Amino acid sequence: MMAHKGFPEGFYWGAATAANQCEGAWDVDGKSPSIADCLVKGGVNEARRITLDIDEGKYLYPSHQATDFYHHYKEDIRLLADMGLKMFRMSINCTRIFPTGDEDEPNEAGLAFYENVFRELKKYGIEPLVTLCHNDMPLAFTREFNGFKDRRTIDYFVRFAEVVFMRYKEYVRYWLPFNEINCTMRPTGNWHHAGILNPGTTTFRNQVDDPQARFQALHHLFVASARMVKLGRSICPDFHFGSMIAYGTVYPGTCNPEDVLLAQREDKIKNHFCGDVLVFGKYPYYAKQYFDDLGIEIEMTDEDLKDLREGTVDFFTFSYYNSNCLGSTTTGEIVHGNYVDGVKNPYLEYTPWGWGIDPIGLRYTLNNVYDRYQLPIIITENGLGTVDEPIRNEDGSVTVEDDYRINYLSQHIAQMKRAIVEDGVDLIGYTAWSAIDMISLSTGEYKKRYGFIFVDVDDEGNGSMKRYPKKSFGWYKHVIETNGEEL
Repeated sequence: MMAHKGFPEGFYWGAATAANQCEGAWDVDGKSPSIADCLVKGGVNEARRITLDIDEGKYLYPSHQATDFYHHYKEDIRLLADMGLKMFRMSINCTRIFPTGDEDEPNEAGLAFYENVFRELKKYGIEPLVTLCHNDMPLAFTREFNGFKDRRTIDYFVRFAEVVFMRYKEYVRYWLPFNEINCTMRPTGNWHHAGILNPGTTTFRNQVDDPQARFQALHHLFVASARMVKLGRSICPDFHFGSMIAYGTVYPGTCNPEDVLLAQREDKIKNHFCGDVLVFGKYPYYAKQYFDDLGIEIEMTDEDLKDLREGTVDFFTFSYYNSNCLGSTTTGEIVHGNYVDGVKNPYLEYTPWGWGIDPIGLRYTLNNVYDRYQLPIIITENGLGTVDEPIRNEDGSVTVEDDYRINYLSQHIAQMKRAIVEDGVDLIGYTAWSAIDMISLSTGEYKKRYGFIFVDVDDEGNGSMKRYPKKSFGWYKHVIETNGEEL
């Protein structure tokens, strides 16, 4: 096989969004509240509150408005086309389709909205990559079933998927059943991945945890994913299904063998566990001991196991933002990240939110993933969240000189290229986080910005909502035009 000299022809240069972080219009056209609509704005030092009884007079709920993609999608997609995007990762908010989950018929207004989005993407030749469940589900499910703790939630999502697959089979080929499914391995995954709210939980960051319920919910997520994959293939043989893993790259804190073993175990449990189930169609060998250590017994049927075997994915995707160091003998400042916390790495720079910037870690991760799974890979999230200082021009326009974002992305893309050219990794796409400015999931802030396009809205949700391309917009356009040869 001839080695690539650079990014392959037809590489999917793209950018990503999530419905709950960009759409807004939380109660428009028949939509009912999702679990994302209950999260109050927080901050880097202030955990987001969870309020089942939404009180807009008392709290600010950023997802209710977000950055209003719902009313700006044509303008936003036109800008993304101007940037040259080949792929647009987005999600469908299931509460637009089945607002509470028990409706006899889907909500036509919600179905029409996404069809219009897909038509607009098709007009510009942009390939959609669609996540079916990206951190939202009907609030009614949490109230009635405690989310995916209850097996009945599987049937809802399979029904939802069937409606979506049938309606959009002319527009969408690439699907991701669940976003960052492995976040359910941690207590914070109770709420935004499994829809579980245990008694005593008040904030997103510090949730009361019941590991038995959480891992049972994860099993139900696995089964739902597999059944959605099987159903999708029966509807359209051209559909392709991928995993979506939040990859928390870990290094041993020292060369002490105990630290090396600890980092290896963390990598298996936090990163590979869910990928192994989705790719290989069965629980990994180390799952039994892990569950035994926690005193967990997963209820699973023979039909579940058959579904897992038959509903495996075609390609592998993951988010990558940072790496962390772990070690039983390691001491130092504790820092956080998208998924794995650890000890501060003296060889890295850190963002104001304490996330380590590690481009080489992305190459390491690509090799780690490809060595294990031997499937085509798309990096579905990677970007820099930080404060942008807009320059207000005399004509009323806004300029953002985000060289720091360009530097971050260019270093990571350079390592992607090396993984392809020097290591032989089959990387087929990259959807940077994010296409436009959105609210942050972890903090609910507007000021933690990731986008190539600046949205004129402040941290309290006030502003014109006008869109302005940042400096990184023009830079990324050139990267796409040169297929990654000029960074």
